[in-house]
Amino acid sequence: MDVKNYIKAARLRTLPLSFSGIIVGSLLAKQKGLFDWQICVLAILTTIGFQVLSNFANDYGDGIKGADDHRVGEQRLVASGLISAGQMKRAIIYTTIITLVIALWLIYASFGRENFLYSILFFFLGIASIAAAIKYTVGKTAYGYSGFGDLFVFVFFGFVSVLGSHFLFTKQLDFFLFLPATAVGLLSVAVLNLNNMRDLKNDQRVHKNTLVVQIGAKISKYYHYFLLITSLVLTVLFVVIHYRKPIQFLFLIAYLPLVKHLFFVVQNKEEKLLDGELKKVALSTFLFSILFGLGQIL
Repeated sequence: MDVKNYIKAARLRTLPLSFSGIIVGSLLAKQKGLFDWQICVLAILTTIGFQVLSNFANDYGDGIKGADDHRVGEQRLVASGLISAGQMKRAIIYTTIITLVIALWLIYASFGRENFLYSILFFFLGIASIAAAIKYTVGKTAYGYSGFGDLFVFVFFGFVSVLGSHFLFTKQLDFFLFLPATAVGLLSVAVLNLNNMRDLKNDQRVHKNTLVVQIGAKISKYYHYFLLITSLVLTVLFVVIHYRKPIQFLFLIAYLPLVKHLFFVVQNKEEKLLDGELKKVALSTFLFSILFGLGQIL
């Protein structure tokens, strides 16, 4: 077993994006004086586990279906033969077990024995997250092949990540947190949309009906603009509602590279050139989560 191949399959560059919502939820809890390092670290580790599981399952699902045979961008390990389908399937099982153990630890650290109903709720959220990670490309009813990937990314990277992590600390659901949760969700969907715009021709060839395939390249660009601009508007709205001092607008720094990215997308004519933009949007989202959170607690 070559560990390097499994590290490649884990797609480390996607991990900062996966726990951006955890950072937002955790720092907003710290603003209320309810932060706990153990919960924060366990939440991040759990989310990383879900993301690695999703990446393994994506590599496996697309690999056995032939969807990665002519793809642009990062090499896929099952499609290239560097990891067999059987080996990747075992990696998925092991990752699921490890992630579930960490998730149970997180639930106990947050709720203990006093909040049994909350523990049950978050246990089922964990099971749902595992199912969503695997079913993106695995199986005959894989939702990534029918255009529902955007919805699942929005819900799990936005609402579940931000609102869920905040609830782990506070045991409260704050209505106004739907604004930054939606913003993080939209930015995360923008990364997926960019990925799908890059893979448009290949996905059409292998009948992977992503939302981009369904609505076409031109409308996908307008959809991309909507995702990024709406995330900015919602975050500004949240800060205005809770305004105390100018540093709360610190998050605007993260939008500077996104403005440049928007101009690139507007002018771009070749899908393959979008590959280099993926890292920019993902890291900008990660930077946004840190700066937005710091702006609230400083």
